[in-house]
Amino acid sequence: MHRRQFLRDVLLWSAGATLALPRFTIRTEALAAEKPPPLVSVARGADYPALVTQVLEPLGSMAAFVRPGDRVVVKPNIGWDRSPEQGANTHPQVVRAVVEAALAAGAARVLVFDRTCNEPRRCYASSGIEAAVQAIGDRRAVIEHADPRKFVPVEISRGQALTRWDIHREALDCDCYINLPVAKHHGLSGLTLGLKNAMGAIGGNRGTLHHDLGQSLADLATVLQPKLTLIDATRILLRNGPQGGDVADVRRLDTLVASADPVAADAWATTLFDLRPETIASTVAAHRMGLGEMDLARMRVVGG
Repeated sequence: MHRRQFLRDVLLWSAGATLALPRFTIRTEALAAEKPPPLVSVARGADYPALVTQVLEPLGSMAAFVRPGDRVVVKPNIGWDRSPEQGANTHPQVVRAVVEAALAAGAARVLVFDRTCNEPRRCYASSGIEAAVQAIGDRRAVIEHADPRKFVPVEISRGQALTRWDIHREALDCDCYINLPVAKHHGLSGLTLGLKNAMGAIGGNRGTLHHDLGQSLADLATVLQPKLTLIDATRILLRNGPQGGDVADVRRLDTLVASADPVAADAWATTLFDLRPETIASTVAAHRMGLGEMDLARMRVVGG
């Protein structure tokens, strides 16, 4: 009920029908009751379209997340003017396969976007993601640059470091939000995984969040809630992230990690870097807020 009211508020604010900021409120006990089970699926292989199908099967396939007629947002990392071999962005073949899976499940529209760090046109082209989505040849698959007019100011009622921020409207009001980050080193946060990928769905001066980045990302996760987190670890950037550039810093793993629990997905993916979940501040903060599981022993891992 709270989310339905929140989405109505988002639409009213976007239409200029109200000056009141959208505010997403949810009781802590309700959040705990609705938390998805900590099932993490891991798949490995060099055929990336087949790999996407394989990693989703234990979770019930894409049909468990996308229903016929749904408006879907697929949010990859397209932040950098880098090629797929450099490991700074989500691999274009993975993005295409996820979009095609959503279309096959009956999505009425699949939007792909990111608020990039480098110049948007170069990022979309160099990453290969723009061409990959366009090559699908289905008008329901749409890739566009992050339009500043689509960012909506939202009050974050449970926020500790953040109590208000501008968030992309379609990431909020879509029927299914799919988080599709790349796994890589990050000079400030240690790693950038699913929770960190939210930075590409928000407006404003993102640099100011770095003061308390882990808690800020957890605060955003109370509002920006993916139904599915699928982490691209086909190539992981081990050093000099998030931008990278030297292919010597990249390790090819041909691995995907998927879960309905965004914290569990991040926690398990941390082990690919020989790290523990408790070393990543955003994972710890999100777990502490009841947004998901970080204890590896409490997860059911399939294929790992």
